[in-house]
Amino acid sequence: MPQFSYKARRRTGEVVEGMLEVADRSAALMQIERLGLFPVAVNAAKGGAIAAAVERSSGQKRNWRDLLPPTLRAAMAQKRKPKLQELATFTQQLANLLSSGMPLTVALNSMTHLESKGISADVSKELKQDVMEGRSLSDSMAKQPRIFSDLYVNMVRAGESSGALVEVLRRMADHFERFAQVQSKFASAMVYPAFVTVVGICIMFFFMSYMLPKFMSIFQGMNVPLPLMTQILVSISHVFAAYWWLMLAVVIAAVILFKRFQATDQGRRKIDHWRMNAPLFGKVIKLNIFGQFARTLSTLLENGVPVLTALKITEQIIPNSIVKEAIAKTREEVTDGKTIAQPLARCKIFPQLMVDLVKIGEDTGDVPGALKNVADTYENELAIALRVMTNMIEPTLIIVMAAGVGFLLLSVLSAMFAITANIAR
Repeated sequence: MPQFSYKARRRTGEVVEGMLEVADRSAALMQIERLGLFPVAVNAAKGGAIAAAVERSSGQKRNWRDLLPPTLRAAMAQKRKPKLQELATFTQQLANLLSSGMPLTVALNSMTHLESKGISADVSKELKQDVMEGRSLSDSMAKQPRIFSDLYVNMVRAGESSGALVEVLRRMADHFERFAQVQSKFASAMVYPAFVTVVGICIMFFFMSYMLPKFMSIFQGMNVPLPLMTQILVSISHVFAAYWWLMLAVVIAAVILFKRFQATDQGRRKIDHWRMNAPLFGKVIKLNIFGQFARTLSTLLENGVPVLTALKITEQIIPNSIVKEAIAKTREEVTDGKTIAQPLARCKIFPQLMVDLVKIGEDTGDVPGALKNVADTYENELAIALRVMTNMIEPTLIIVMAAGVGFLLLSVLSAMFAITANIAR
């Protein structure tokens, strides 16, 4: 049986070395952890080439990706940032393993075998390797910012410092679950309007490009004066046919100019200001932003993250530049020793309800609880506002689509009536 030399640490920090005769390196790691040691390095002993061959033959079949460095493998496997629901599942799985009494390295090793959609097994492997080398879990996660945000890393760091990592992970899983539900409500609210819009555009495009030319060839052969509505429709069809490339170029140029304008600070502020004050959509956007602010800040403070750090992380998460500036001003004033409620009120961005509840939380010594109540309130209002918005958008779109299709049909039918009347004469 292959032999492996190891270097490990006791809980007191003392470094010990030894030899193990086990089937493979994974078994060696398990044996070291059963001894109550923290593994630092495990290598094949003399005859290591044979041991390595045994380990390879006993393990899973390797491919060319296994020859790459762990960081590059993780980057290739993780082509996109994980969704909130995927991150919530990953966090909940890790919390469950740790709460069962597993050591951190064993739990991370188990995570490599669990199905966690959106987060590859290489992420857990790299975390395990870093922890085995002596890094904390938060520092290991900080090396993968594409997957673990500042919010995640600071929460884990606070959990490590307080000795309540499992509880913090459970709170984070709940936090991501809530935000995933809000995103799902947004998506659900826009499915039907988007479907109606796409179907209406497809019908009009099909009619203008395929059906109308056939009708026009019939009308032109009759030498009958066409009604005004039909003439307008024919003119529109000719413009689309002759200058489609120009209209496409105008649309592309408009999109490019909008993106450039949005990339500037002034442009971003104006667009965000318009979004927050837009009819129908503005209320939904405000409720979502304020709920996100309150929920994130509450979660950070509840888990022991310092106020200034929590405000800075929340500022980075909020997508609206106007609210970002308000949070930055609040953080500056809190640095000067002021409470949170006073600077929030002076920004004149945040609702009075939020300011009053935060002030009550400061007076009672429970700011996280007050912010949680604010978040619950705005999330409930957001669900109602989304239903109202959907109920108003749906009939509006149906009316617009019906008017467009009706115009097409009336234009053709009026021409056919004119031809029939001319034949009857």
